[in-house]
Amino acid sequence: MTAPTLAEVVEGDGPVLDRLRRDRAAIRDLLHAKGAVLLRGFDIGGPDGLADAVRALSGEPLTYTEQSSPRSVIKGNVYTSTEYPRAAEIPLHNEMSYQAVWPLTLFFHCVEPPLTQGATPLASVRAVYETVDPDVRAEFERRKWMVVRNYGEDVGLRWTTVFGTESRTEVERQCAAGGITPEWTDEGLRTTAVRDAVHTHPVTGLPVWFNHIVLFHESSLPDDVREGLLDLYGQEGLPNNTYYGDNTPIPDDVVAHLRACFRTASTRFDYQRDDLLVVDNMSVAHGREPFTGPRKIAVAMAEPSNAT
Repeated sequence: MTAPTLAEVVEGDGPVLDRLRRDRAAIRDLLHAKGAVLLRGFDIGGPDGLADAVRALSGEPLTYTEQSSPRSVIKGNVYTSTEYPRAAEIPLHNEMSYQAVWPLTLFFHCVEPPLTQGATPLASVRAVYETVDPDVRAEFERRKWMVVRNYGEDVGLRWTTVFGTESRTEVERQCAAGGITPEWTDEGLRTTAVRDAVHTHPVTGLPVWFNHIVLFHESSLPDDVREGLLDLYGQEGLPNNTYYGDNTPIPDDVVAHLRACFRTASTRFDYQRDDLLVVDNMSVAHGREPFTGPRKIAVAMAEPSNAT
């Protein structure tokens, strides 16, 4: 497969900025119709060119806030993709769906393709919504879902990194603004937030399965890692975990069902150098395959969901 079935492939040459400026409306229409657009064969122009491409199509690139995975700044608001070990798979998810505000549009620029695998799998979250067992879906619509995160020196990310400050008062201010409950612990900081599992797409008006339930649930950890973390920190001390909104556990078999729904809806493509993948974050979930070789993907985000 040379391209994701969810994405419209726009091929060309020359600076990508020229094409985006000329065909902005048509490409945005494709994005909302297909969920993703793959711009292939263009000169992206490095991190500055990527940032300019974001501005041309979607406005100013957003700062990566309340992060949940390690990544580095390349330049400005252009970042590396998640810096997890090459052998690790990142399950399908929608960017920042655990937050009160999230980006509506994502950009993935292939600076250096991997030798093997390393795709960014895609899945329509409308298709996932329709595939989830109606009883399971209704339970989450009624009870919502809860994300619990722990930040410490030995487990998870440090809260100073995630919130970009060393002030506990500032952390509490950010949490209040984002509908998050903070709790200072001996190990550092624990936060909880209750979110909707189903959202309405702002353009199509259709319900979509938009959350981090699978990615953050403890059953998504490798068995040996899960057992080791539970032995060391207990369930309440895991870096990330998800529950029903009333703080009761989500059974592993429910999460396995959700994981299977994502798998059924997913597709993949192999990156080529200088590919620019644009994703409608509320239409399409993304993940990461394990890989060999260098694999350098620059990412940027735009269009906050609370913009008027």
